[in-house]
Amino acid sequence: MKTISRPAAPLLLVFGLLFCDVARAQYLNQIGVTLLRAMTTNVDGTGVCVAQVEPDVSIDPIAFEVTPVGVDRSVGLFTYFSGDGSTNVYPNNLGTNSLKAEAVGNAFYGIPNGVATNIAQVDNYDAVYFYTNFITASVQASINCPVVNQSFILAETDGSQATVSDQQSADSQYDNYTAQNATLFVSAVNNGGSVSPPGTSYNGLGVGAYGGASSVGPTIDNGRCKPDITAPATETTYSTPEVSGAAALLRQAALRGDGGSDTNSAADGRTIKVLLLNGAIKPDDWTNIAPSPLDFRYGAGVLNVFNSYKQLTGNKQGCSASSTVASGGAHPPTGGTGSVSVLSGWDFNTNTSSVLNDAVNHYYFNVTNSSGSGAFTATATLVWNRQLNQTNINHLNLFLYSVANSNLVACSTSLVDNVEHLWLPKLPQGRYDLQVWKAAGTPGLTIVSSSETYALAWEFFSQPLTIVPSDENAALTWPVYPAGFALESKTNLTTQSAWSTNNLPAPVVTNNQNYLLLNATNANQFFRLRRP
Repeated sequence: MKTISRPAAPLLLVFGLLFCDVARAQYLNQIGVTLLRAMTTNVDGTGVCVAQVEPDVSIDPIAFEVTPVGVDRSVGLFTYFSGDGSTNVYPNNLGTNSLKAEAVGNAFYGIPNGVATNIAQVDNYDAVYFYTNFITASVQASINCPVVNQSFILAETDGSQATVSDQQSADSQYDNYTAQNATLFVSAVNNGGSVSPPGTSYNGLGVGAYGGASSVGPTIDNGRCKPDITAPATETTYSTPEVSGAAALLRQAALRGDGGSDTNSAADGRTIKVLLLNGAIKPDDWTNIAPSPLDFRYGAGVLNVFNSYKQLTGNKQGCSASSTVASGGAHPPTGGTGSVSVLSGWDFNTNTSSVLNDAVNHYYFNVTNSSGSGAFTATATLVWNRQLNQTNINHLNLFLYSVANSNLVACSTSLVDNVEHLWLPKLPQGRYDLQVWKAAGTPGLTIVSSSETYALAWEFFSQPLTIVPSDENAALTWPVYPAGFALESKTNLTTQSAWSTNNLPAPVVTNNQNYLLLNATNANQFFRLRRP
């Protein structure tokens, strides 16, 4: 672990070990990249500019640069920035190669095992220069890169973790930058101890490492849920660029119209963030402690960019109805007849309350399938930003009501997070009202503003497993989306033998279905899908 000093600010604390190409290839399978590449055309980051901010991590005090050959990319892809200037030449006199930066780049955009292998530009910044001249500057100039990867944390000058006041200061600076420049910061939360800035900022994505060393939330200032999401890696240094790469993929897809004609809304950082969170897969032991919306270890779960992409392609869907109720009053379904046409999709919208009345945007869903039987899994996520130069956030909640009896099914009502999240693994079929609620109050006093722009994503699904005879064999099929399911089997149901994936060949993908042909001599007789 290496600490780097810089003037009038906490230290930059850097961490990380290299991991091999074999592990990266396996991670591409886990996070949905391999499936995305198989099921789409050229969703690879084309046209997207990204920034990689790297601290000095060697005995050489200017080691922050990615060597182009080390990530199998051309020199022309890179521009290097430090306090001594900028250049698109490598090698150069601004800095020297960092093996840690190179490993991050390989996970982010390297060939062949990076997530976003065809991005248009990499701006490689020295972290001290970047933080001092962009984040803490009195005028926060835009770097013109919508996705910024930060695989480091900010710490105190003695190497200890940031204090509450320093965390709050850093969070505000990063949130203001996002509010002014529409930049999505994807930042590591640390490899142990408390979650640390910049991964604690409200408007950014704080990333943990699934299956590796990773810090556990909540934040030390007011108990917010961080990390927001995890990805498989040894440490957060390398899980973070996986999420950054996924953000670049979604932005490219959004700008080329995969999410519908409103490309500005689809490519907004709030939409990218909400899709990444809502597409994440829950580990077996995922849980949240209400009113916290997320798991303090995993956030929304483990990154799966294929699921996020499929939700993007559900296109922007407006709310079914809007209503107001007296502040603090009940807000059951309105009885509207309209419905959202897709069970997997998103919206980018605004909710406006008044001094006396709470405001509710209603999204009605008919959650059913052709068989009329079986439960659904439901996931819904709401994201909004902390606004420019604000200490507080507007108070938004997420509710799910049954329309049939107006009963509340689930809610997410954190007072401190600017994320709300619902996950219901056994939702009965029926008609439901998903509500985005905004508190009443006086702008500038009891609320930040009368209007708040938000991004919302949802997914309602039932995952059928079909078994049919095929000559003397059995053919098993189940949908490709949503991803993350494993086929398990056992010989009988009367013993305590465990479900297992042993002796089952890998399925092939055809016509948006996973297909597996099982020889009739196979001893397994019973099958199920398990996620993850």
